[in-house]
Amino acid sequence: MRVAVGLVLCLFLAGITPLASAAADTDENAWPGEPIDNHVHMTWAALTMEVNEWADDNPDIVQLIDAGKSELGRSLWVVQISDWSMETKANGDAKEIVYIDGGHHGNEYLGTALAWLSAQFYIEGWNEGNQEVVDVLQTTELHVLIMLNPDGNDIDTRWNINQVDLNRNYDHYWNTCPTTQPGSAAFSESETAANAEYMNAYVTDADLYVTMHTGVWIILYPWGKWASQPSDWELFHGIRDEVHANISDIPIQNANQGLYPNCGTSRDYGYGVMGIPTFTFETDDEQFIPGSVEALNERLDEEMDVMRYLITNVWYWRARLDVQTIQISDDEVTIDVDNLGHASTSNASLQFVNSNGEVSWTSSLFSVNASNSTVATFDATNLSYSKDGSWQLYYQKRVIDASKWVTESLEINATMVDNGGESSFLIGYGLFNPTTILAAFAVISLMRKDEDESV
Repeated sequence: MRVAVGLVLCLFLAGITPLASAAADTDENAWPGEPIDNHVHMTWAALTMEVNEWADDNPDIVQLIDAGKSELGRSLWVVQISDWSMETKANGDAKEIVYIDGGHHGNEYLGTALAWLSAQFYIEGWNEGNQEVVDVLQTTELHVLIMLNPDGNDIDTRWNINQVDLNRNYDHYWNTCPTTQPGSAAFSESETAANAEYMNAYVTDADLYVTMHTGVWIILYPWGKWASQPSDWELFHGIRDEVHANISDIPIQNANQGLYPNCGTSRDYGYGVMGIPTFTFETDDEQFIPGSVEALNERLDEEMDVMRYLITNVWYWRARLDVQTIQISDDEVTIDVDNLGHASTSNASLQFVNSNGEVSWTSSLFSVNASNSTVATFDATNLSYSKDGSWQLYYQKRVIDASKWVTESLEINATMVDNGGESSFLIGYGLFNPTTILAAFAVISLMRKDEDESV
């Protein structure tokens, strides 16, 4: 009975009603799994057929990558989903990048299922003309590795074929927590080595990484090793508060406190080494307890809603500095800058680039908290300003040391205005605002006492 309940439930979540379960074998939307040992497994062979059909049927939005091999030589398929007719966003900006993986533990099939359902949602939504999906795929790349541990999946075990826990095998404080089966060394297993290689080759600029597991109903963020909050706690807490206010009351916690100490995980590697905001989705496996079917259905639906929220709003999961004004005097530069993103940065600097394209002046470092504004004044006695130069910002996308640095030019359409020769005042409007990204500065007044054209 529990096998049948689990099968009907998974078919329902994949887009079929329980009444239609008899036609599951012919329904294109069916979860391609079979009941085995009180689980509903999708075998690696079934997954291989599924993802290849996705790629064949949807070449406009699906690219299929073989990211490496398992220890037994099975391909680790990554489904890349985006509107591939557009290399960039419509405004020329690079697309946002999201990375999702599932199936680290072979017997945690709901984590694999949630990764599969995430890919399916965006593929089917595109074909149905779902505007939310169209907007996402025109601005975002989704990279989904559905089954990282195909060998363990097919024999229904947590471990890989070498009896290693893949989610303890990453090179982030490997084997420094009480644990079992972490492997002989970090990345000793072909599956984890391939996953890390893919991250470093394809998604280094990602602003979201979600790794999917099964166990208890919770979402975890770094750290697993420490009970302390991560550097970007404002970002993680802001996401938690938004989810709890508008989407779900699923617990969202530091992994060490919310679950137990764990080291060498893909989550902490994704954040601590790659510098990407990372979440572990733990789905609840209580579908095998009588009477729990409705609760599980609601929980999986909620986790899909949380996934959609994280993906739709990925633009915000970094600092995005938006210069409002720059005031220049003989020996000082004052900058008024907003942070339109939801992550803090503590090491930003303003730079002046001369007519030769060289950075000739760099301010001292300044901080901008998440969704905040800052006015900072810098010593400019060494600034040699000229109107044929340009300004740029240089900062890390997040506070975590591993985070990417970005250089963002301040595109200025300059107009000379005489303000009495005392100082220069530059005003910008919405340089990185989502609705007016890269809009030119509308009003700029520039005057330096030591410029050749001073009167």
